[in-house]
Amino acid sequence: MTIKAVAFDYGGVISLPQDKKAMEDLARMAGIDTPRMQRLYWDYRPVYDRGLVNGGEFYRNILAGAGSFPGNAVIEQMVERDLESWSHINPETERLMKRVKEEGLKLGVLSNMIQPFLDRARKTIPLFKLPDGAVYSCEAGTVKPGEKIYRLLLEALNCRAEELVFFDDLEPNVRAAEKLGVHGRLWKDPAAAYTELKRLCPDHFKDPV
Repeated sequence: MTIKAVAFDYGGVISLPQDKKAMEDLARMAGIDTPRMQRLYWDYRPVYDRGLVNGGEFYRNILAGAGSFPGNAVIEQMVERDLESWSHINPETERLMKRVKEEGLKLGVLSNMIQPFLDRARKTIPLFKLPDGAVYSCEAGTVKPGEKIYRLLLEALNCRAEELVFFDDLEPNVRAAEKLGVHGRLWKDPAAAYTELKRLCPDHFKDPV
């Protein structure tokens, strides 16, 4: 077995987790309680991730489901607060991603991601220029843990499933990768990921990250 590529999820892996205050702020703007906001947010999110609706439509759907109508200005504020909440990069993960490239392995990103955030990130977050191959749900029209999006990543990285290590913070996404033969690993933190890469790729990772 030879590992040729390492790929990372974005939210909660490359980025820091969305802070709790963000969801509280969204709930306050919507005029509903935080648990309900969080439930509706993730219920409606797959359609947003597929690129089938824009930010305004996403939040109008959420608010309609909650019976709340705060107005277009508030919806725009909610869209902006949401985008900002996912924009904080974990510096240790970024360091690990750069190390992957330095070691001569291909670097990939596979993420369920909304188009407004991707458009902004490509302009404002330098890390988005690092991957050798990246697949984002809003452009692919499909989301994890569906099989198609993993196959698109393998094509983008020009590697076989058994040649790829993939880190994700959600177990269903990891299991879906494993079903195809990818070395799926549940994300804990950059240090644990580096330990796993040393085990899988001992010729590449020998020193501390």
